[in-house]
Amino acid sequence: MTATPLAKGANLPIDAAAVRADLTWRAGPDGPVPSAAVLLLGADGGPRLLRGAERAPGVGLRPDGADVDLAALPPGVQRVLLLAVTDGGGLGAVPGLSLLLGDARTGAGLVRFDPAAGAERALVCGELYLREGRWKFRAVGQGWTDGLAGLAVAHGFTLREPEPEPVVPAAVVPEPVVPAAVAPEPVVPEPVESAEERALPVDMRKRLGLRKQQVAVSLRKHGAQQLTARVILVLDASGSMATLYHRGVVADVVERMAAVAAQLDDDRTMQAWTFASQPARLPDLRPAELPDWLRLHVRVGEMSLFGRRKLRPPLPDGRVDMKAVGIQNEEQKVIAQVREYVRGNPTSDPTLVLFFSDGGVYRNSEIERELRAAVEEPVFWQFVGLGRGDYGVLERFDALPGRRVDNVGFFAVDDISTLPDPELYDRLLSQFPQWVAAARRAGILR
Repeated sequence: MTATPLAKGANLPIDAAAVRADLTWRAGPDGPVPSAAVLLLGADGGPRLLRGAERAPGVGLRPDGADVDLAALPPGVQRVLLLAVTDGGGLGAVPGLSLLLGDARTGAGLVRFDPAAGAERALVCGELYLREGRWKFRAVGQGWTDGLAGLAVAHGFTLREPEPEPVVPAAVVPEPVVPAAVAPEPVVPEPVESAEERALPVDMRKRLGLRKQQVAVSLRKHGAQQLTARVILVLDASGSMATLYHRGVVADVVERMAAVAAQLDDDRTMQAWTFASQPARLPDLRPAELPDWLRLHVRVGEMSLFGRRKLRPPLPDGRVDMKAVGIQNEEQKVIAQVREYVRGNPTSDPTLVLFFSDGGVYRNSEIERELRAAVEEPVFWQFVGLGRGDYGVLERFDALPGRRVDNVGFFAVDDISTLPDPELYDRLLSQFPQWVAAARRAGILR
């Protein structure tokens, strides 16, 4: 069986009881040589990093990969991160880097993923994760420019250097082995709290502060700690999103994205749109207004057979007419409206669009046309899939040729409410700094 190629963010069920993960690459002159590492998450006792010749129940590590017996993993393990690491330059200098996943018992190929690495010295190529009693694989392709130190900060553990093999000369009594020193924790920047934020309810204020801190950590990992940007939020309000709205998942997403704007935007303000059959501009979101904003504006669309189709002016409190917003997916319309806003409101900073949808994409050619036309604009479009829907061209955009810069990022998660803040922000912000650098080289940004 031929291994299934996956795009970044895509996932696939794994039916094998044990898998073999292999890193492959082409030899290059003077480039860094990658090696494999594994991080076990959810295990009793916390995260456990395996590298070098280290082993754990169910996991055997090799220089170029790992063998994972899914039934024999330590108690509590829910996720197995498969990493490529280097001690030298970034993994982007490793030609043809790929992760191949196969059935360890039959040798059949299961998955192939070719991560587009850059300056990262520790890269999560993919992850095995347990969902509703079944193991799945997700193509990740995100990492840290400061290597395993960044991985340790993101997942909340102390990085220890592997203990060296003792060298015992003949007929010489060995010296006592001194345990390896613990590497110092990387400095985490303290969040700067504005007067607006101090007006928030205590629990929301604490969450916002911690999340801003994690956004800053994620930016630092990608060498973008000084970056400022305008942040725009786009929320899918189509009928299939109703459950996520009623469960409070969308409200939680908005609160988590407010931390991105509070850290990146000089005026701590986030512009916002909602869309289904039609797009609608929402009031700007400022930190002090977060509780009321969530109550008034995080609403799902609706449509009756004989109801109105034309948007009415917003109510005095800014609420939009969700009946006219409708229930279908018309992503291309809101993309066009956001593009028009950016052109009409220029700024010296780049714009980061955070676009959340549960899929059902069917206007593929129209969406592609809009995003291709947006290549020459100072905007990076980060799409996030909420669940297992069909994301159409959004999943394929990374591989679409004919663009001077890659202006689109995409990843999907089965349940975003279970994704820890550090990992969510790392995924959101991994491609944006790379695009900023490429857009400046191309003259799109000044």
